Amino acid sequence: MPFCSTRDGVDIYYKDYGSGDPVLFIHGWPLNGDAWEDQMKVVADNGFRGIAHDRRGHGRSEKPFDGYDFDTFADDLKDLIEHLDLRDVTLVAHSMGGGELARYIGRHGTDRVKKAVLLSAIPPLMVQTDANPEGVPEKVFDDIKDGIISERSQYWKDAAVGFFSADRDGTQVTQGNKDAFWFMAMHQIIEAGVKCVDAFGFTDFHDDLKKFDVPTLVVHGDDDQIVPIDATGRKSAEIIQDATLKVYEGGSHGIALVPGQKEKFNADLLDFLKS
Repeated sequence: MPFCSTRDGVDIYYKDYGSGDPVLFIHGWPLNGDAWEDQMKVVADNGFRGIAHDRRGHGRSEKPFDGYDFDTFADDLKDLIEHLDLRDVTLVAHSMGGGELARYIGRHGTDRVKKAVLLSAIPPLMVQTDANPEGVPEKVFDDIKDGIISERSQYWKDAAVGFFSADRDGTQVTQGNKDAFWFMAMHQIIEAGVKCVDAFGFTDFHDDLKKFDVPTLVVHGDDDQIVPIDATGRKSAEIIQDATLKVYEGGSHGIALVPGQKEKFNADLLDFLKS
């Protein structure tokens, strides 16, 4: 199995498909690189090299008890990019992964980056504040942590409904979508689950987004029940210099996995990669 050892000795698992210009996929929480399997095949079938890693504490990567903050995640990403010697890479990030992408650019610049894609992503700030009234109330994050600690298996089954907007009329979400969410979530250690909630809930990425100087595609569903578009996607598209915002009507948080939504995203992604 392919692994990259980080500067602090944590082994990060990754998958590497195809050849051509590299596209590095950064997964959301509480998932792992398998969440990008459909997109990995699409880009590899169309002349690109698809790469996806499991964040520390998730999936097949090593699971230390610390290091669950965005500076560490960004440095892990840097280690992987340099390990694979990726250049002119397009970074594609979902949800919490959008914070990882943003902090990577904020800390390490875009010398190796050609383009960026933020899908249902958390920047610039998730938590509700006086300056961010569209954000998520702090109690929601407390409830998530309580759910993980008290009985995480059932919590993940329940959380899958909102993640995919499976409670909406006409949803195309499958039982397989929900089962896959649960399976990936159960491969995240509890400490990572809890610490990541604090990280993605309260980290401010405004300054990171101001450092983007590459073409950026922002995709967000207007029915995202996890990461509200008005607090995140719309604001990111305003802050980033060269950003294009695509709003998916009725789109859930799990756009890249849900039938009907994922095909639209795959087409938009390919168009962006080829532009």
